[in-house]
Amino acid sequence: MVFSERRMTIAAGVFCLGGIMLFVGAAAWALLAADVAAVSEGRFFDAYVRRVTRFTLLQAVLSTLISIFLAIPLALALARRPAFPGRIWIVRLLALPLGLPALVAALGLIGIWGRQGVMNTLLANLGLAQPVSIYGLSGILLAHVFFNLPLATRFMLAGLERIPGEYWLIGTNLGMSRLSLFRFVEWPAIRGLIPGVAGLIFMLCATSFTLVLTLGGGPAASTIEVAIYQALRFDFDPPRVIALSMLQIVLTGVLLAMARLLTPPVAEAVTTGRRVIRFDGRNITDKIADALVISLGMIFILLPLAAVLVSGLRADMVRLAADPMVHRALSTSLAIALSSAFFCVLSGLALVAARQTLLQPRRTSPMARGLSSAISGSSALVLLVPPVVLGAGWFLLLRPFGDVAVFAPFVVVAINAMMALPFVYGILDPAMATHSARTGRLSQSLGIGFFNRLRLIDWPGLRRPALMAYSFACALSLGDLGAVALFGSQDMVTLPYLLYSRMGSYRTADAAGLALVLGFVCVILTIIGTPPERKVEGNADAR
Repeated sequence: MVFSERRMTIAAGVFCLGGIMLFVGAAAWALLAADVAAVSEGRFFDAYVRRVTRFTLLQAVLSTLISIFLAIPLALALARRPAFPGRIWIVRLLALPLGLPALVAALGLIGIWGRQGVMNTLLANLGLAQPVSIYGLSGILLAHVFFNLPLATRFMLAGLERIPGEYWLIGTNLGMSRLSLFRFVEWPAIRGLIPGVAGLIFMLCATSFTLVLTLGGGPAASTIEVAIYQALRFDFDPPRVIALSMLQIVLTGVLLAMARLLTPPVAEAVTTGRRVIRFDGRNITDKIADALVISLGMIFILLPLAAVLVSGLRADMVRLAADPMVHRALSTSLAIALSSAFFCVLSGLALVAARQTLLQPRRTSPMARGLSSAISGSSALVLLVPPVVLGAGWFLLLRPFGDVAVFAPFVVVAINAMMALPFVYGILDPAMATHSARTGRLSQSLGIGFFNRLRLIDWPGLRRPALMAYSFACALSLGDLGAVALFGSQDMVTLPYLLYSRMGSYRTADAAGLALVLGFVCVILTIIGTPPERKVEGNADAR
């Protein structure tokens, strides 16, 4: 880059960094500048706060343990059966819950495990009177395992598939039993992944909002984020909001630090690239056991999705399609999702480009390295200050200026953009680094200008990751309830907010139809944002 281009790129990144810091800092200042005296009088450590904190940690620990415990046999079975019928679709199915709006999944779980659900009806016919409750701790655990079991399985399966082929050959030559192979070959690969995976799942469960709000069943099963929402929307108790928000920031900060410390560095084994051929698990008993584990895992994931589809098709879709409230909610959701995704991807591109530009010189100054670290860390601020805490701060900050609903669309767009930024940054950073390494020197040697390089080289090379990041940010914003729950009103109704209100008023048929629409729109956005691969013509000899 010439000096003017470097300066412009760094300036854009610094501008986005300043905007992020200002947005988060203003929310934090609003919390700290409120009635802090009431917090210092002892309300920070009252019985309610202690109970909410205890339940938050309890459900996060149990959800993490159950998800990890169930993911290990499922990942092992999938790794042992590379020729299992439909395996490629099973692996793809494991990614589906990750992009599914939490409210849609909650409605599907209610259809399976609710009072009139499939499983409870089946168990009642066997003589057990409603043995499973979808509300309270059991429902929260079911929902978290539904989301986190596929996540843990994908991580562990990827680690098992990285085991060199030489390990399996040596184990076969030594006549190692299945237990010995697990102890000396498979378990070391899984053990190194467990701290990072468990830390990620624990963080997701500890900051869970929508699932706990929907399936908690009352104050006895509230997490810190749900308690912040209740204290602000129903009680309007700023001291309690401040106490809970500060506690949430401290808790997430400790969790992030522990996850970073406990995650070991990735150590790749030396291999000659030998094709992986496994000779274990070829007897009929092992095949039946692995097939049973895989089938049970897929049934657990597919049943709620099927329940959403079936119940949605039973709803009066014609009436919902003609409902003006649904039209307004859908248009509002799309406007917020498209806007927040645009600003999120634009900010992500500016931050990544600025960070990589700062690190380009062979000898970077301490100031450049510090600024690069600040840019890299800014994308993860939403993990330290969750969306509900940001919303609470801005709610208190804007309240003196009049009706908060006037500012609601802008705040919700900004919070949703912040919420998706860590994931968008993770998609764009490696893609832009690879693209720069492949085309940077050649573009510079040819003297191609900034706009021509952007049009002819950068956009064609970065179109796929940019569209992927945009579609992911859209889907994430479209299904979000956290920020909208604080700012939603009759003047600003989104599809998740309308779905939650219909569920709360026991209009389950309408809620099922809205869940189907919400899930369908998320899938369409994902398909649109993922263009097909370009086919390379020609034969191998010509290449």
